[in-house]
Amino acid sequence: MAELTRGVRIGVDVGQVRVGISRSDPDGILATPLVTLARDLTAAPDAVPSDLAELAALVAEHEAVEVVVGLPVNLAGRHGPAAVHVKAYADRLVDVIAPVPVTLTDERMSTVVASRRLAERGVRGKRQRAVVDQAAAVEILQSWLDAQRRRTQ
Repeated sequence: MAELTRGVRIGVDVGQVRVGISRSDPDGILATPLVTLARDLTAAPDAVPSDLAELAALVAEHEAVEVVVGLPVNLAGRHGPAAVHVKAYADRLVDVIAPVPVTLTDERMSTVVASRRLAERGVRGKRQRAVVDQAAAVEILQSWLDAQRRRTQ
C-alpha cells in the first residue's frame, strides 16, 4: 500500500450552529484543535458563507493537502438528515477550496467521545460547549489518520 502523502490535513466537525476545526502535523501523526467557527446561516444562496470562507483561508494558511469532514452516520450505519446536511456542506467546500480534496469519513460518536474526554479533564458546562466542536474535529481527524496508518502498514 502507498504511504500517506506528507502534508497537513484539516479535520472538520460540521454542526448546525458551529464548525469545529482541527489540524494534523505534516507527518499525519497527531491531530490538534485549531478553532471553532460560527455557522453563517444568513448568506445569500449564491454567496460563500463566511464560515466556508474562513475555512478556505485556514486551508490556504496551513497549506493543507486534504480536508477530512466527519459524516454523521447513525448507529445503524445509515445516512440520516444530519448526513445529508453535512454532505451538502462538503459539496460547497469542494467548490471553495478546489483543487484540495475533501474526504468524508464516518464520525459516529465523535462528539460523544469528545464530550466524555473533556468531562474527564474537568471541562464542563459553558467551557465544554466552547471547545467540544474542536475536540470532535480532533477525534474525527485522529481516527482518520490512525485508519490511514493501519492501512499502509
